[in-house]
Amino acid sequence: MKKIISVFTFIVLFQFLQAQISNIIPSSEDIAQTSVADSRNWSAFNNPASLGYIENAEIGIGFENRYFLSELSTKSIQLGIPSELLNTGLSFSHFGYSLYHEMMLGIGFSRNFSDKFSMGMQFNYYTAFFTATNSYHGTLLPQIGLSIKLSPTFNLGFQSFNTFQTNVKTEFTVKRIPSIFSLGTEYFFSPEMVWRTQIDKEVSSSYRFACGFEYQMLQFTNIKLGAYGSDYLTPCLGCGFKTGGFLIDLNCELHPLLGLNSNATIKYRFRK
Repeated sequence: MKKIISVFTFIVLFQFLQAQISNIIPSSEDIAQTSVADSRNWSAFNNPASLGYIENAEIGIGFENRYFLSELSTKSIQLGIPSELLNTGLSFSHFGYSLYHEMMLGIGFSRNFSDKFSMGMQFNYYTAFFTATNSYHGTLLPQIGLSIKLSPTFNLGFQSFNTFQTNVKTEFTVKRIPSIFSLGTEYFFSPEMVWRTQIDKEVSSSYRFACGFEYQMLQFTNIKLGAYGSDYLTPCLGCGFKTGGFLIDLNCELHPLLGLNSNATIKYRFRK
């Protein structure tokens, strides 16, 4: 019982401090979650416009452990399928444990317009388990994304999650789902060195600012360094490995109050 009370207390504190990004949205492989303008990688439930840039089918899984508590873990899986007309993405995310958990299933569509810009739309079905009613309640959430290549080295990205501020209502309570608007940039100093920035605004929370650098040391490995801040500045460090069609990314961040947050993603890109 003491552990359950401690976990619920931590969840309340965690949601208060991390209101800019919903728990159910998996962290991307980009350092400091600077993924909204990423033209190289598509991450589930981040910017659906990035889906338009994939050229080969890919499948990926992710696991994020927050502050050494299994009850605050997020598991995700995604599948991207390219085609001449539209690229299609399927994604699923699960956050929490048996007494409290949230799930989200998404299907997205995106199109790359002559490699000048990409537009994407994703439909997410969010559901949460409510102990008061011992049942699941859910709702449909739209997600809209845009990615523009302003030059060969500079990209701009925008996306909105839960655009119309939809919430889940039950007989006893209302589950508020964050409504997030994100704007970001991507600049290539060279093919090996990229700098990404991002600003997130949750409608009832303060702004979140993030910045990250990624440097490809060799053909099969890269290092990542970044930070994000709202009320507190959180440093982030990561690395990535590539072997055959597999891409492995490991990231971690150290929150000054909550502690260590670690994230691992594995992707496999099929060859044509």
